[in-house]
Amino acid sequence: MDCLRLQICLCLFLFAFSPSEVILAQNQSSFDILLKGGTIVDGSGKPGFTGDIAIKDDRIVQINPEIKGTARETIPCRGLTIAPGFIDLHNHSDRQIISPLTRANMNYVTQGCSTIVTGNCGSGPVDTEEYYRIIDATGSGTNVLHLIPQGSLRDEVMGSGQRKPTAAELQQMKALAEKAMQDGAWGISTGLIYVPSSYAETDELVELAQIVSRYQGIYASHIRNESTELLAAVNEALKIGQQAKLPVHISHFKSSGQDAWGLVIRAAAMIEEARKQGQKVTADQYPYIASSTSLGATLIPAWARAGSNKELVARLEAPETSEKIIKAIKNNIEKREAGKAVRIARYSERPDWVGKNLLQIAEKENKSVLDIVLEITRQGGASVVNFSMNEADVRQIMKIDWVATASDGRAYLPGSDRPHPRNYGTFPRKLGYYALQQKVISPEHAIRSMTGLPADILGLKDRGYLRKGAYADIVVFDSSNLIDKATFDNPHQYSAGIRYLFVNGSPAINAGFPTGSLAGKALRHQTAAKTEK
Repeated sequence: MDCLRLQICLCLFLFAFSPSEVILAQNQSSFDILLKGGTIVDGSGKPGFTGDIAIKDDRIVQINPEIKGTARETIPCRGLTIAPGFIDLHNHSDRQIISPLTRANMNYVTQGCSTIVTGNCGSGPVDTEEYYRIIDATGSGTNVLHLIPQGSLRDEVMGSGQRKPTAAELQQMKALAEKAMQDGAWGISTGLIYVPSSYAETDELVELAQIVSRYQGIYASHIRNESTELLAAVNEALKIGQQAKLPVHISHFKSSGQDAWGLVIRAAAMIEEARKQGQKVTADQYPYIASSTSLGATLIPAWARAGSNKELVARLEAPETSEKIIKAIKNNIEKREAGKAVRIARYSERPDWVGKNLLQIAEKENKSVLDIVLEITRQGGASVVNFSMNEADVRQIMKIDWVATASDGRAYLPGSDRPHPRNYGTFPRKLGYYALQQKVISPEHAIRSMTGLPADILGLKDRGYLRKGAYADIVVFDSSNLIDKATFDNPHQYSAGIRYLFVNGSPAINAGFPTGSLAGKALRHQTAAKTEK
């Protein structure tokens, strides 16, 4: 009788579904992607464990030592490490990420990055709503978060002159800052060695930061001095955070120039004390001994760079200002090994100078280093790489648990220039070279510095960690082969060792090969303004 009943139930079941529906039910996958048997390092800093991760649509739906179920694609990960996609807290791809040529962000995708933060050093789009709209309309290789660029904001309202804003101008800047926060900006950035950001006094910065504070944003700063006045510059940033009541983040934390070596360790102690007192303060670092910016910002005082390059050249010719400017340039040249420490990265007027330092160029041209600097300045300037940091400082700072990893670079297409290799290698260098090879830090520490920590700094929810329900921004790499290949002499080389990268669940790298996917999104800060009490 029981056997008869079973046969009747089976017939009824088959009758209820058409043959095609039965086949579909049999073939339907539980998951889109199943990563099997990798070492899972979740971004928290805890030791990894062997397990599986299941992805459905754009989310992580399961993480277990073993997951039962079917998937549209199952990827064996034995011998590989699975981590959250890397987050670059300090990126300058503001223009590149919306350009058809570079929006795939290939030199960051190949580093394992799934998210970048733009608007840094006080420079970038002021209209956050329009910027995000373009990213959403066209897609990008990585997710993008944006900071309000204080320097560009100031320039839009009052130009690049060295003066205080009027009450009306300050109010206009505050209104634009509030609009940007309402449109989803994550905070405000300053570039206090650059024009016109550097012309803002502390009180002006506090006023803008107070707007950002109401929306629970952060204050990220390229501080006013990274050399012998580093401690005073860090103190100013701490003061802004205290008065505006918002988290402070120090960009590319370092001490630059031989006369300042070791000072960054004292600055770290200052920050540590502020943190013990309850202030929210963090920093980021790129793992190199050279920085990169314009020749002007490296050697020419900020007051002389007010306005346009034409105005700078006029000051160089004017009797009342030329002597003072030239004296400052000479002093800065001497501090940089008589020009040997400054290498030309990009200069369209003389491509043959690219890759050479100022002293080499001067000797070849039978001129002084000062003559070369003035010639380049009169022609509109150049980008440079400045070898100014101490390796011991770099290694010590990366050990600090509140220091994140960030590149200070931008999306690139390989070309004839010689940019800083950080554009191509920051994250594999920190993890592959310093953690896995040199063992300066643990791999878990390195991964946290580029995943969970930057997510925490930003207040970014559902990214930066591998956990159920989080967005599927995931990198899978081969620890034995992970390394940066970009060098100062040959910087246009993609990093090695990234096997898979998923951005919002879509493969940006598959089996070691970039897909060209544009699954990245504009990520908007959602916190509403706090009301005044």
